[in-house]
Amino acid sequence: MVDAWLVTGFLGQTLFFSRFLLQWIAAERRKEPVVPTIFWYLSLSGGLLLLAYAVARRDPVFMAGQLLGSVVYTRNLMLIHRRRRSARA
Repeated sequence: MVDAWLVTGFLGQTLFFSRFLLQWIAAERRKEPVVPTIFWYLSLSGGLLLLAYAVARRDPVFMAGQLLGSVVYTRNLMLIHRRRRSARA
């Protein structure tokens, strides 16, 4: 039987890693550093899954890191969407 929390942890880690891969590809295409919006969505979704995993494993250090990171990712997405709304107005 597969441990559901282990699957959750690996899925979160996969999403979290994929953000680096996509950022690298975007930067190589533009030949300059760039952080696409999907980077923040992957950061948030991977971070929240890793937070759930950390809670299930009762790891307070891991929990704190993922919780604080998720606040930053959410704030960046809020700023991105605010800028887009302003640009449309």
